[in-house]
Amino acid sequence: MNAAAGLLEGRHDHAVRRAAIIAANPGLQERELHKLTKMAAMAATALRERGTHEPVASLAAQSAVTVFQVAFTQWVGTVGDPGSLADCIARTAAELRALV
Repeated sequence: MNAAAGLLEGRHDHAVRRAAIIAANPGLQERELHKLTKMAAMAATALRERGTHEPVASLAAQSAVTVFQVAFTQWVGTVGDPGSLADCIARTAAELRALV
């Protein structure tokens, strides 16, 4: 997740515009959900290939994608200085840990 944060960090304004366009278009929303589903599936496959058994591989992959998605939404939706995407991811992951 932090690698993705590093790639997006300098593109906050672009990410805000992109998120607004997706939010306004149901077809793009569907495509974005499909992309996130594929990311989770690929991550689960990679975990299984490294010896992680089910359901742990799927839970970890889905959780990672959800943390990223929630953090990204906060990052692009925050008025003013949202801080870094990496910080948003860390806070969101901490919230999930506290929840479970």
